[in-house]
Amino acid sequence: MPKVIGTHSGTFHCDEALACYMLRQLNEYSDAKIVRSRDPAVLETCDIVVDVGGVYDHEAKRYDHHQRGFEEQFSGNYKTKLSSAGLIYKHYGKEVIRSIVKEAELSDGAVEQLFVKIYEAFIEGVDGIDNGVSQYPGDLEPAYRENTNLSARVAHLNPWWNRPEGDMDERFAQAMQLTGSEFAERVQYYALAWLPGRNIVEEGYNGRFDIDKSGQIVLFDTFCPWKDHITTIEDENLQKNPEVAKILYVLYPDTSGNWRVQAVPEKPGSFVSRHPLPEAWRGIRDDALSERSGIEGCIFVHQSGFIGGNKTRDGAVALARKALTMD
Repeated sequence: MPKVIGTHSGTFHCDEALACYMLRQLNEYSDAKIVRSRDPAVLETCDIVVDVGGVYDHEAKRYDHHQRGFEEQFSGNYKTKLSSAGLIYKHYGKEVIRSIVKEAELSDGAVEQLFVKIYEAFIEGVDGIDNGVSQYPGDLEPAYRENTNLSARVAHLNPWWNRPEGDMDERFAQAMQLTGSEFAERVQYYALAWLPGRNIVEEGYNGRFDIDKSGQIVLFDTFCPWKDHITTIEDENLQKNPEVAKILYVLYPDTSGNWRVQAVPEKPGSFVSRHPLPEAWRGIRDDALSERSGIEGCIFVHQSGFIGGNKTRDGAVALARKALTMD
């Protein structure tokens, strides 16, 4: 007999729609029926209940977060209170990840990395919005309104106040499809693109002293998105040894076969570099730049100093090494 997943009736939200989707990815609940009710007698008959009932009890498979005194978080490293999506993810997320990317044959270590990353990048935002946790201090006035996030788009699937409800179960199914398709795509991205990228960055980081004795230049033979990874890997190494030098430049080939030298930003998303390429080189190109720098094959240095280019790997390494000694 198929299992029964219980959740509340009436207006639905992103968190329980996503929670139900995640449960459906598990073998135990893959063909489960979803019952939407607030009747305790009906919920009592369900095999697992999310976002209703006033109880959080993993052993009893009850996952509500509205009750007084509930303060569960993903781990001690996070402050955001969990919603029903976060609760289901916390307890079943690793199984869900494996189910969505079966073809990847992930190691336990890889699943653990993905488990944390996907919480930070996707689930925590759902938790925060559902629990009314602001992203910034309350005394700050937003510069604009933002109503296109996933939680908002799920809310828009509810009927308008002045229109008939119609089939609410069908609307909820649409919400599950919306949240689930976006969640699954992100899981696939992080497993099949982000994680391989991290491996490239980690390999480059571990080989940084082969590029320069300072340990402040990292080189990748293959380009991949690296800014997020370099910060994380640095932080992991700084926890082991606070004296580790921070990376200042990252070198990689571009799509044309030339090489780029990019200054590492002070933090992810920042336009301020830790050590921009030298002021004397900025805005200069080609032969003029090669003459000024004393390095053959130069292509350009951006006027802000955040990136430059050279025709060869050796030329890029020489640019980065010389830049370490200049302002």
